[in-house]
Amino acid sequence: MTWSHQFGIIEIALIGGFVLLYILYIGKIHRIARAFHAHARRVWFKFAIRCLYFSLLVIALLGPSFGEVLRKEVKSVGKDIYLAIDLSQSMNAIDIQPSRLEKLKFELKKIVEEFSSDRIGLIVFSSEAFLQCPLTYDHSQINLWVETLKTTLVPSGGTDFGPPLQMALDKFKDETNQKKDAQGNLQTQLVILVSDGEDFGDNTSSVVNDLEEAKIKVFTLGVGTAEGGKIPYRDRVFKKGDDGREVITTLKPDALKSLADQTGAKYYEISNEQNEVTKLIKAVREIKGQLRDTKTTDVAANDYFYFLIAAFALILFDVLLTVRTVRI
Repeated sequence: MTWSHQFGIIEIALIGGFVLLYILYIGKIHRIARAFHAHARRVWFKFAIRCLYFSLLVIALLGPSFGEVLRKEVKSVGKDIYLAIDLSQSMNAIDIQPSRLEKLKFELKKIVEEFSSDRIGLIVFSSEAFLQCPLTYDHSQINLWVETLKTTLVPSGGTDFGPPLQMALDKFKDETNQKKDAQGNLQTQLVILVSDGEDFGDNTSSVVNDLEEAKIKVFTLGVGTAEGGKIPYRDRVFKKGDDGREVITTLKPDALKSLADQTGAKYYEISNEQNEVTKLIKAVREIKGQLRDTKTTDVAANDYFYFLIAAFALILFDVLLTVRTVRI
């Protein structure tokens, strides 16, 4: 017989409490018997029954199992994912309520929740890129960073996809504990880049070529509408262009689609008409994760219920059986 749990402090405390209370109970019965000049021998019959089912309950608590112990190999599989989030001023546009960025923050929490076994990092960018959080399994930390996202975190100088993609590529290269497949390629590193699609960078194409060569997929998520929306600038004031007119920013998906296609990934969209975050999650989950760790554990069936059933049967017998403990 093998045990799921070791005999410890909890079991000792339970047995000690049972013995102490029953000693007090027996002492009380004997004092009553002496007062009536009677015998209390039958109290020991009840004591034997209660000791038996109490022992069965303790055995059930220890998790007994019969037969041979099987050894099972448990594999830990996961991916490394960088979320690259556009925080340029256009992400404040209100063509999606309450704004593109606020809607995105709500959806990002869903994405983080779905990849509980993966390491996730967070990069924010506009014309420059900044690492908000390195790759981590602590998804509560990622969610805290997501909650604080706002466009004032980065310089307002347009949008450039090159810096965040280059940063993600460099961070992946710095990982020294990555395992490779039979062809020597890292297959479980990917980027999810989120933007309204307005890319004004000059070096994006060269970075994308490097990502393609490194077999790193870049899934893209466009946020916005074709009709576009105004950009809140100050209280009840919208951003205006050089001509004095209010700026209308629209979703431009072409650059995002091209980026995803070139790296072997796909483009998805959030607008008033559709929300493809679920499709994005499904596509990322279909990518085979990397084997991170393998452990061998002992697996045995916990047969505690046999002892539990026997104990409850004896408890029922104890309740229904009336024994006169003091014989006069």
